[in-house]
Amino acid sequence: MNILVIHGPNLNLLGEREPDVYGTLTLQQINTEIQKLADSKNIVVKFFQSNHEGGLIDFIHENRKWANGLVINPGAYTHYSYALRDAIAGVNLPAVEVHLSDISKREDFRRISVIAPVCIRQISGLGLQSYLQGFEFLIGALSLPQ
Repeated sequence: MNILVIHGPNLNLLGEREPDVYGTLTLQQINTEIQKLADSKNIVVKFFQSNHEGGLIDFIHENRKWANGLVINPGAYTHYSYALRDAIAGVNLPAVEVHLSDISKREDFRRISVIAPVCIRQISGLGLQSYLQGFEFLIGALSLPQ
């Protein structure tokens, strides 16, 4: 099983950027924990982070035949990137949207996700556990008989 883990804009600053909102773990520490989980289940993971919408879209397109599914934290693109939404829908891969903070309890503009409708689940507000639970949920969904 092959899974993409995609991190959107500003997530490269985790551990420094607003630790009271996003926690103190760095992006590398989050990726390390996801990799440990993947290794324990014999799953191959490709990680990618970009501050550029097109970079995220290109990565999804380029890996559409390799991947069985994806976990994505779209960052601010969650709230307005119809292009990213269309890329996820267009490759027809099961996707789980994750967020470190609880977007339903943040500023009004952050409460809306244009990405969620093309995902099989959204998990937010659990810090690192959002990623790990999202990864586990995706594995479960991919393991179901088609």
